[in-house]
Amino acid sequence: MRQIVLDTETTGLEPKQGHRIIEIGCVEVVNRKLTGNHYHQYIQPDREIDEGAIEVHGITNEFLDDKPRFKDIVTDFITFIKGAELVIHNAPFDVGFIDNEFRMLKSDTGNVTDICTVLDTLTMARQMHPGQRNSLDALCKRYDIDNSQREKHGALLDAEILADVYLMMTGGQVSLSLGGQQDQNQPQSDELIVRLDSKRVPLPILEATSVELDAHEKYLEMIAKSNGGQCVWKS
Repeated sequence: MRQIVLDTETTGLEPKQGHRIIEIGCVEVVNRKLTGNHYHQYIQPDREIDEGAIEVHGITNEFLDDKPRFKDIVTDFITFIKGAELVIHNAPFDVGFIDNEFRMLKSDTGNVTDICTVLDTLTMARQMHPGQRNSLDALCKRYDIDNSQREKHGALLDAEILADVYLMMTGGQVSLSLGGQQDQNQPQSDELIVRLDSKRVPLPILEATSVELDAHEKYLEMIAKSNGGQCVWKS
C-alpha cells in the first residue's frame, strides 16, 4: 500500500479569491513504513502573499521570485502522487487549492480524486477524540511526537510530522519483535522460550479499585461513542 502524506502552503485562505499554492511537501509511506522518498517544491504564484499568511509560514514574495510556476512542476508532482492514497490534515483545504491549480492549467488533468484517493486525518482525529483539540500541534502533544522544530508552518516539515502522527493514530509500530528477528519460515527454537521456575513465589494479585473500574467503564463508553456505538471490550 502506497500512501503520500501531503501538505501545502498558500498565499492566503481561499482560492476563489485568487490565492495560490506556494509550497508543496510530500513524504512517501509504503506498507506503513517511511521510505525516505519525498517531493518538495516552492512555487512562484504570480501574486502577492497576504501578510497574515507570511506570519504563519514565513515565505516571502522575494524568496519566490526565482521559483518555477505550477505549470512547470505539475508533471513531476502528478507522477509522484498518482495512484497513491493522499494523507492530508484538513484535506478539503489542500485538495481545493490543488484542484484550483489544475483548473487554471486548462488541461485534462481533472481533479485530485481522479488520480488519487484521499484520507483526511482531521476527520479521523475528530472521530477518535471528540470534543478535543485536533490541530497538528495538539495531536503531536497527544501522541508524544517531537515537533520542536516547527517554529513556523512548512509544507515538507508538516508532512513529515503528520506522517508520524498518522502512524501513531493508526496503530504505531507495524510489528513487535521480542528477542530479536527470526525467519518466519524457520521453526521456533526452544532457546527463544523463557520458562519460569515452578517454585517461584506467586505474584500478588491487585484488584482494581472502584474508582479505577469507573474510569475504565467511562473510557470504554467513549470508545463506543466514537466508533458508532461499538466497543469489543463491552461485548
